Parts: sequence; C-alpha cells; structure tokens
Amino acid sequence: MKFYQYLIISILCIACTNQSNSNQEKSSAVSQNFNKEWANNKLWYDGLAEVAIYDAQRIVYKKQRNFEYTYITVSEDFNKEFRVKTDDYKRKDLYKVMKLNAFASIKTENYPYHYLSSMFFYFDKPWEMDKMTTSSQEWCGNTFKEYLNEKNNYLMSYNSYFDEEGDGEQKIATETLFEDQLSYSLRSLKFKEGLNFDAKILESQISNKVGKLKIYNAKLLVAEGNNAIPEKATWKVTVNLEPNKANVYYFEKAYPNLLFKQNTWDGINLTLKKTSRYAYWQH
Repeated sequence: MKFYQYLIISILCIACTNQSNSNQEKSSAVSQNFNKEWANNKLWYDGLAEVAIYDAQRIVYKKQRNFEYTYITVSEDFNKEFRVKTDDYKRKDLYKVMKLNAFASIKTENYPYHYLSSMFFYFDKPWEMDKMTTSSQEWCGNTFKEYLNEKNNYLMSYNSYFDEEGDGEQKIATETLFEDQLSYSLRSLKFKEGLNFDAKILESQISNKVGKLKIYNAKLLVAEGNNAIPEKATWKVTVNLEPNKANVYYFEKAYPNLLFKQNTWDGINLTLKKTSRYAYWQH
C-alpha cells in the first residue's frame, strides 16, 4: 500500500516539475527578445516620474468616445512583506520595480466611466509583472481586480458588482503577457527590423467586468516606422492576436522609447499629446 502511495506522489511531483520546466522554457523563449537592462538607466534614478498624456479614443455603448489617457511611469522600492512602495528604506527585503499607472475618465451621455490600472514590473524583467491592480468606477458600481505573481502563476482575485461574477479567484500562467502591459514592455524590445516571435497574450483586463479570460497565441513583428510620426524615428510593432485582430504600436527609436501611437483591434487608440518629468506626488 505504501509503495503505491509513494508511486502516486512521485508521479505527481514529476508532473509538476515538468510543467514548471515547460513554463520556464516558454518564458525564456519570450524574454530573450527583451533587454533586461532597459530600466537600469540613470533616467529612472532621478526621483521623478514620466508623465505622458495621450489623446485617446475608446468605444463605449457602440460609440467612439474621446478622452485623455494619462500614463505615469516611475521607479519604486517595494518591500517583500507587503509588496507595496516602502516607507522604510533600511529594510532588508527591498526590491526595485517600475510602476505604470494608467488613468482614464470617459464621459458618456448618462454618466462617466473611470479606470485606474497599476502595473508593477520587475526592474530586470520588463516583460514580467510583480503585480497588477485594475479598477473601474461608474454609477452602477465598481469592480476591482488584482494579479499577484506567484512564480509559476499570477493569482487573480476579483470583486465584481456583476451577477455570476461577484468575488472569486483564477490563475494565469506567468509566461502570459497582458495586453495592457504592452505599452511598457514593448519599449524594452531588442528592436531590429524583422524581429518576430510568438507569445501568449491575455486580452485587456481594463474593464468593469471579469468576463472570460481570453488568451491569444499571438505573433509579434517589428518593422521600421517609415515616417508614421512626423519628424520622429520610430519602430512599428504589430501584435497579431488572431486573424482580423491586430494591435499596432509606434515607439521612438531613441531611449526611453516612448510610445507615440497605438491603434488596437477594439478601437482603443492613443496619440501622444505631451510628456514631462516631475514629482507629481509633491504639493
């Protein structure tokens, strides 16, 4: 009896190890296309935040809405105990992350929609998040979603005001890129004409619902921007999620490779309006 118990446990351990190795191999195949030193630049040690404001469009109630999307990118020191920006810089459990806050307020005929998403990337892994939170607020209610990196998986916890959703948890393999992170992660690509690779990409989580977690087997391709942005040298990154579903991003060739323009399959479009660096938290 003990022999069979040992055999079952051994088989389960081998299966888990094989799955872990498989996830690591897939992650490595994607990560090799990114510059892991991208964030290790004096720019991100100046104590200031990059504040980029975009003229934006998004379809709400089958109608294009115009608004401003604000992207704030800044380095922070997290502590492992709480996985938030530390107040005590003498702690021994600190690690650096890059925070991207994306805020939007979209007006409609009845009431406005507000979205705030915070993504925290490992400093030496611009393709992987330590955690992400995203929330929506409008007159009908609010929805909150959190994704915590647990090595092999992101643990997604959610609280939705919609029926058949409510509170719950799901898991997403960490080899998966989020569509929402691409505006940051793609800045760190090892840009060159013709660079292409495959990646699993989770459909945008910036919404007031949990919905079904749609993961695409996407293909990414880098090409010259060909004067798409007047007087700016850019790289064009096309993300083919599936047939008839493609996102296109234009990044400045010069560091820090700002996102100048974005057009997505579902009509979330961005055009850079202005950018600045300052300590927005100081009054």
